Amino acid sequence: MTSAPDASAPLADQERRALADLLDELGPDAPTCCAGWTTAHLAAHLAVRDRRPDAMPGYALEQVPGLGRLGAWSHRVEDSARLQRSYAELVTAVRSGPPAWSPLAWPGLERLNAPEFAIHHEDVRRAQPGWTPRELPAGVQDQLWVPARLYARRAAGRRGAVLRRTDRPGTEARIGAGGRTVEGEPLELLLWASGRTGVARVRIC
Repeated sequence: MTSAPDASAPLADQERRALADLLDELGPDAPTCCAGWTTAHLAAHLAVRDRRPDAMPGYALEQVPGLGRLGAWSHRVEDSARLQRSYAELVTAVRSGPPAWSPLAWPGLERLNAPEFAIHHEDVRRAQPGWTPRELPAGVQDQLWVPARLYARRAAGRRGAVLRRTDRPGTEARIGAGGRTVEGEPLELLLWASGRTGVARVRIC
């Protein structure tokens, strides 16, 4: 469904370009794994994320009691972008990335952008009929292992969890009290930790 990635580019850029290709291919009305969102909603979200710093706090804090209004503002900005700009313009914005003045263009933010675009790429891929897991190079899985562990801190809750890599036997991370064990490749663990439990190929024991 996507063009061949440039393996020499940073992972965030590879995932961004592959996702933009897929958005172009599918059009604005295709489903995604984000409840209630089509590809048009997702494209608007990513365009706003890159270009509207005022929307950023809402993405991080909307689940915090008393701060839900920040998330509501972020979603209003996204709705405005989706209604006022064409789908082609939104996809072009996603593909081109954040402008130089955006905080998300600053050096060192690969650790935020790589998991964001890997997750949303799969949000689109895995909502389509006949999808299959991608076979990612070991180096890419290694890059996703760190964010998988970070995201899992919230997903594991008080019970905790042990994340266990199936692609590198003997590699695991204990989150909090331990609790249940979740096994899978780092991309799958990242999807599980970010709430994509219905499509993440993991084993919980």
